[in-house]
Amino acid sequence: MKTYFPIDYKSDMTLYETQEAISLIKKTFQKHLSDALHLKRVSAPLFVESDSGLNDDLNGVERAVSFDIPYAHKDASVVHSLAKWKRMALYNYDFYMGKGLYTDMNAIRRDETLDNLHSIYVDQWDWEKIIDKKDRNLETLKKTINNIHKCILATLATLKIKYPSIKVYLPENLYFITSQELLDMYPDLSSKEREYEITKEHKAVFIIGIGDKLSNGQAHDGRAPDYDDWKLNGDLIYYHEVLDCALEISSMGIRVDADSLVYQLETSNHTDRMHYRYHQMILNNELPFTIGGGIGQSRLCMLLMGKAHIGEVQSSLWDEYTLKLAKENGIIIL
Repeated sequence: MKTYFPIDYKSDMTLYETQEAISLIKKTFQKHLSDALHLKRVSAPLFVESDSGLNDDLNGVERAVSFDIPYAHKDASVVHSLAKWKRMALYNYDFYMGKGLYTDMNAIRRDETLDNLHSIYVDQWDWEKIIDKKDRNLETLKKTINNIHKCILATLATLKIKYPSIKVYLPENLYFITSQELLDMYPDLSSKEREYEITKEHKAVFIIGIGDKLSNGQAHDGRAPDYDDWKLNGDLIYYHEVLDCALEISSMGIRVDADSLVYQLETSNHTDRMHYRYHQMILNNELPFTIGGGIGQSRLCMLLMGKAHIGEVQSSLWDEYTLKLAKENGIIIL
């Protein structure tokens, strides 16, 4: 999606009000999230050792920003997300069943294609929770994402009390569909086109099963093979009326066990990763069974405030085309 601004778009909020609202959204949502999922806030790393196997390559192709640390004689990489680190942290911090952690995660994703929804700077709530092996199922996945959706609805309600001019609407209930069912429904459309059609119809959708190949021989979307179980994960997507688009707010899932890790590493031709300590701990059943995900902070602010560009709610670097277009349309990019 190339950067654009809808005709006659103008935010109802001043720059000061926008900053106030960002603070309110973040404060309100993380309180609801921690209460609903029984999470404790922890500090998290901005970078990890490059050869630790803890960084995430997301869709499997993104390059991390790396640098050397001469004094420590080590190489480090800025995190893409904290999916693997969080599971290790739950183990190291002695969390117990039914409890979890969340953190403010900041990352640099150098290979992002910049547009209204994508920035090289990523800010999200990264969370992870210990579950029982018997709870590695779709029921647990759906219950968890329903709780997250309720947290978003409660945050929107609080925001509207302070800013009555906000006209954003979100439905009370999520619509669940598997990626294969979605393909069967729209066999001639691309995955992003399918997401748009189903989200425009139902407004709030959770697509289950991201990463494995579908009946057309392609995955709905790329997903790294060593954190989510591809059969027990999904994406939370809302219809963003301002841009007439599908806006992904969260990617989450039940994490791999030994069997699914082996299958996914073999399927993706990444069996070389099995020697990393993290992967060995999963194969040896040392790490706890977990569910977790990331929830985009700037994207959630953008959705709830009805903003047209993610640069209206976060500071980053932008290409000259975006900056020129924003100026021509009277839009302030931070």
